[in-house]
Amino acid sequence: MRPASLEAFAGQSHLLQKGKPLRRAIEQGRAHSMIFWGPPGTGKTTLARIIAASTDSHFIALSAVMAGVKDIRAAVAEARQYRDLHHRGTVLFLDEVHRFNKSQQDAFLPFVEDGTLTFIGATTENPSFELNNALLSRARVYVLRMLEPADLREVLDRALADPERGPGADITADEAALEIFAAAADGDARRALNFLELAADLATDGRIDESVAREVASGGRRRFDKQGEYFYDQISALHKSIRGTDPDAALYWLSRMLDGGCDPLYVVRRLIRVASEDVGNADPRALRLALDAWQVYERLGSPEGELAIAQAVIYLACAAKSNAAYTAFAAAMRDARDKGSLEVPMHLRNAPTSLMKDLGYGDGYRYAHDEEDAVALGETYFPDDMQPAKYYHPVARGLEIRIREKLEDIERRARERKEQEPR
Repeated sequence: MRPASLEAFAGQSHLLQKGKPLRRAIEQGRAHSMIFWGPPGTGKTTLARIIAASTDSHFIALSAVMAGVKDIRAAVAEARQYRDLHHRGTVLFLDEVHRFNKSQQDAFLPFVEDGTLTFIGATTENPSFELNNALLSRARVYVLRMLEPADLREVLDRALADPERGPGADITADEAALEIFAAAADGDARRALNFLELAADLATDGRIDESVAREVASGGRRRFDKQGEYFYDQISALHKSIRGTDPDAALYWLSRMLDGGCDPLYVVRRLIRVASEDVGNADPRALRLALDAWQVYERLGSPEGELAIAQAVIYLACAAKSNAAYTAFAAAMRDARDKGSLEVPMHLRNAPTSLMKDLGYGDGYRYAHDEEDAVALGETYFPDDMQPAKYYHPVARGLEIRIREKLEDIERRARERKEQEPR
């Protein structure tokens, strides 16, 4: 059912509607090197074939999963032969291009440069992370989007209407069944057609009804792609929803990830990070609750333990927010790296031996518990060669309101004490 023309191509109107640069290039028969980045089943291979046909080019398809440099050399030799014998250019389509390492990606660059090949790569991974800059600078990146249900209905209707390539002229499908396939395919035309093919085999008297459709489509998971682009996009959406104090959106993204097959323990590990980074000391209970959710899931498993994770997500989203601990730690780490190995002041050093005491270790140290309110006002705890820094700035939310008041009171009393000292 692969379409052979733009008129039969479903979806990607943001690239292929009238007047768009890619549409104009295809219609004018002008091919350029490009990268198609998008989810499976969105038409990357089909679009490459249409481009080759529109430019009257020889088409060579390789998969980076199976191919190597030897296959690229063979493709180059084949392209040269077609150029010399038939005066035709060649489109080299490389599926899963992100699977090639740097040297493999570099192998065909000279032949793209000299015009032997027009390169079209397809990837489900972010090209910024997976492809060489040299390749990206020579190819334009086009982002293909997952297909809308209406696009998938178009694909299914076309298949049912095709007596040769479709499931057969004697196969019919109810509207409800097609709607189920379009929804369950989750933007993937290949998956939608697979549903239709399986349903045709199960259909009684050639009719695909709602019950058959539900049986075929059951058990399918939504798009998630563990460790891929969608994985990180969704965990980012969950994190930002919690940070933005939107428990409903946070629950949605949690559900999307769990429905897609994400390991719940991965999610709860991220929640522990959120509890420290975005809630912090504004509500220290958040960290404890995230840890409790981890322990509950380890003890109960799925699905019972997932409720504890959902509870933690709601609490974190609704909790008072502070990134003061996060920013303070980052600033302190920068100083620790930048300022070198400054000596620990003598009064802060431990003196477990008589020799160390004789050398002055611990001299002048003021034991805080012997001071009023257990605070040694005016004591210095930074290295002697370093100006005391202010890393932690409590926010005016949650428990940090009280923390800020306490620290400000200590600073005020320390200033007063210093002013009262004889000059």
